[in-house]
Amino acid sequence: MKTEKQKMLSGELYRASDEELVADKMRCREAMRRFNQSVPESDDWKRAKRDLLPNAPDSVYIEPPFFCDYGIHVAFGENVFINFNCTILDVAPVTIGHRVMMANNVQLLTATHPLDVQRRAYDLVEYGLPISIGDNAWLGGGVIVLPGVTIGKNCVIGAGSVVTKDIPDNTIAVGNPAKVVRELTAEEIAERS
Repeated sequence: MKTEKQKMLSGELYRASDEELVADKMRCREAMRRFNQSVPESDDWKRAKRDLLPNAPDSVYIEPPFFCDYGIHVAFGENVFINFNCTILDVAPVTIGHRVMMANNVQLLTATHPLDVQRRAYDLVEYGLPISIGDNAWLGGGVIVLPGVTIGKNCVIGAGSVVTKDIPDNTIAVGNPAKVVRELTAEEIAERS
């Protein structure tokens, strides 16, 4: 029989009130508190970042405040930059490629809920779908990425966009819902590679 954590990470319905998951969240909250009270590049910041996001290389730079559910389900590439007030709900795996840039107030939201009222409101179950951000992607201020979305490599997502569906490599997408407005030119791709 699967644990609630195993169900959560495999995209099945699970109960967030499970004892193991609550303990993981509390560990995350303490590390997040220390990280958000630290000064970037200080020893406290580096230590808190390692505790909060154990799968983040040293080259990952995150401006506090930063928020996440667990932290342990986020995998980072090298040289990622995340600006102020980012939220990553990592009830499902989140993969962030190399050299990804996120402006302020970006939200990566893997968590979702059943449409069925009985399950959602009375059984109190939820589920999550993974998010993947490709190498060299740039997410503008206030971008929201919904559960199950993959953003391709070299993509630019315009400020304020809500990404509800996969975005192919080498494109610019904007709007709510985000739609591809054009492909990057060969010169633009060469600059970002």
